[in-house]
Amino acid sequence: MLLWLIFSCFVVLLIIGAPIGVALGLSSAVVLYAVMDIPLIVVAQRMFTAVDSFSFMALPFFMLAGAFMSAGGVTKRLVTFANSLVGFIAGGLALVVAVSGMFFAAISGSSAATTAAIGVSMIDEMVKKGYKKDFAAAVVASGGTVGIVIPPSITMVVYGVIAGVSIGDLFLGGFLPGILMGTSMCVVSYIICRRAGFKGEGRLSLINILRSFKDSFFALMMPVIIIGGIYGGVFTPTEAAAVAAVYGMFIGFFIYKELKIKDLPSVILKAAVSTTVIMFIVGAANLFGWILTNAQVPHKIGMMFASISSNPIVFLMLVNVLLLFIGTLINASAAVVILTPILLPVAISMGINPVFFGVLAVVNLAIGCITPPVGLDLFVVTAITKVPIEKVTKAILPYLLVLLLDLVIITYFPQIILFIPNLLGR
Repeated sequence: MLLWLIFSCFVVLLIIGAPIGVALGLSSAVVLYAVMDIPLIVVAQRMFTAVDSFSFMALPFFMLAGAFMSAGGVTKRLVTFANSLVGFIAGGLALVVAVSGMFFAAISGSSAATTAAIGVSMIDEMVKKGYKKDFAAAVVASGGTVGIVIPPSITMVVYGVIAGVSIGDLFLGGFLPGILMGTSMCVVSYIICRRAGFKGEGRLSLINILRSFKDSFFALMMPVIIIGGIYGGVFTPTEAAAVAAVYGMFIGFFIYKELKIKDLPSVILKAAVSTTVIMFIVGAANLFGWILTNAQVPHKIGMMFASISSNPIVFLMLVNVLLLFIGTLINASAAVVILTPILLPVAISMGINPVFFGVLAVVNLAIGCITPPVGLDLFVVTAITKVPIEKVTKAILPYLLVLLLDLVIITYFPQIILFIPNLLGR
């Protein structure tokens, strides 16, 4: 009765267009009142407890850092640098999108933010050069997936707090999967554009590379400062986020000089709204997960997986399918809060490294952002381009297929995730 009611309410609320946080919170409140006979004050208590953590302070600071960098002229400099690296290759603009996505992911920590920032900068430019708008939208949406894989990643911060796993290790583990995903999308873009007859622009020039690198140097240094500071023992991940915010404001004001005093209210408000939305979702998802835990759902799922197979690879493939599906329906942070307490104990019992499991889960949820019919990044690009989601979905299929292949490779070869953390002796 309890499970049927909570999932029915949740699905109905999503269908009628309720925000994900509201759907999670209301469906939980209905079950608490109608089935469990628990005072509704528990709703506020559980939601507050979920975000009452020092580690969660990293979220608003990373959001603020991304907002400062975006408003400070970082995006166009990263695009220019990416263009100097791959713009001369056939279909250069499509490759520039994928490379720019990897660079911007190291700043934003969000797939939707990466998709929006790159989309606003690149889609019109691609259309002017003769690319079909639906293809341009597909390239941008797929390029945005690495936004939550390459550190700093908001979703990894959430997983680290929930799972009690080192956020620094998760950040390091995300580098190689993110690069693999970005490189794979470059290959797909090259093949498609080569067949369509698109040429590159200009030629490879070391002078242009050095000039654009110099111009974007301070933007590219942010992930270096964050990771280096954490592993050098200079500051904690939460303090690193605060340093990143100050650094983003500094280069916006004094290096690139495109961030103005009059911009501060809107930039801070934008970061505050984004942070509030994520915090609300995390709180509501924690309440939702708490109810599922009381209903012994984790135990039942663990028993179900154990009855199917005790092989870790089989378990991971089942988890991949589950997370890909979940990623199309709900926010990645919400999925992590709900599913980590359910799936992680089973993974650990099978000898699966929790850092590997966390990064793999984030890769899954990132791919879910472009998986039809309701991937988040699909809606972001359709809002930018006004192209029907059906056309974008058709154009995005080659990228989705190669990302699924990447997922299988990462699942079978855990060292793709664990190599850098192990190399640094973590």
